[in-house]
Amino acid sequence: MDIHPEAAADHPQNPADTADRESSVVPAGPPPSAGPEGRPLDGRAELSEFLRTRRARLQPQDVGLPNFGRHRRVPGLRREELAQLAGVSVAYYTRLEQGNGRNVSGDVLDAIARALRLTDAERAHLIHLAKPTAHKKKKSVRQQHMRPRVQQLLDSIEGVPAYVIGRRSDILGWNALAAALFGDWSALAPADRNWARICFLDPHARDLFIDWEQKASDIVSYLRMDAGCYPNDPQLTGLVGELSVKSEEFRTLWATHDVKEKGHGVKRLRHSLVGELALSYETLKLPDDCDQSLVMYHAEPDSAAAQGLRLLASWGRDAASVNPRT
Repeated sequence: MDIHPEAAADHPQNPADTADRESSVVPAGPPPSAGPEGRPLDGRAELSEFLRTRRARLQPQDVGLPNFGRHRRVPGLRREELAQLAGVSVAYYTRLEQGNGRNVSGDVLDAIARALRLTDAERAHLIHLAKPTAHKKKKSVRQQHMRPRVQQLLDSIEGVPAYVIGRRSDILGWNALAAALFGDWSALAPADRNWARICFLDPHARDLFIDWEQKASDIVSYLRMDAGCYPNDPQLTGLVGELSVKSEEFRTLWATHDVKEKGHGVKRLRHSLVGELALSYETLKLPDDCDQSLVMYHAEPDSAAAQGLRLLASWGRDAASVNPRT
């Protein structure tokens, strides 16, 4: 396999020696690198752990490499195996996995992303971690404001729960049916209108979301994407620190370094007033702010879930005061 010219330094030594060196490294523990006081995330540590965890999930047979059945001292691919797939030297890849992404080219990152079989979201996250200065101006931290006309749009949507979510999983606006379905967010302090805090710190969320573990995993994956884009956001790092202290489940999920974009799918809910609901959802980015997304839930026509939404809509905003807060 050809070696990238810029990475053509040292070829691998004995694979067993490399495995010994890798196995001597103690993996980072679950607590993240951000504290409750909002210290910026350690960019080098984030890049290192992201690459290490992506490499650990692949086995030689997954990528067409021979597996000789020898005892492997590290989970997943060895560094020299990943370097071989990416067409870079072991020394070059090792420096990158140690968090030294300075001067790495886009071509090399693309090659590593292909070798690691990264999703589009993971590839974008890798670029943000390896080349943060390239996004510094574009990704400067700013206050989140939802345009008033977006709230007018939300208020005009009938029969469909809808809300706008921003960075850090902050809930910026919603309609009456969303309040009836998820809880009376207007009763919460603005800082608590946040899906991550609701999901991990409010016990009622576990009753509402039948597949709570998946909801929790999704939320953490979204926060990871935000952290790659905004590593110096003090509110984000403060949120991560708070949840790390208060929730062992959050710490465990944060340590996986999984990332994903908000998308579409099905959520199953257990509402105290109308019972179980299976609702599809779609996520649409707002045109003037790529950090804000409109999320809408809908039911299959003539289904029990559709009947449940109609019942909730008939109660309107008053239903939120009856429904347990989530």
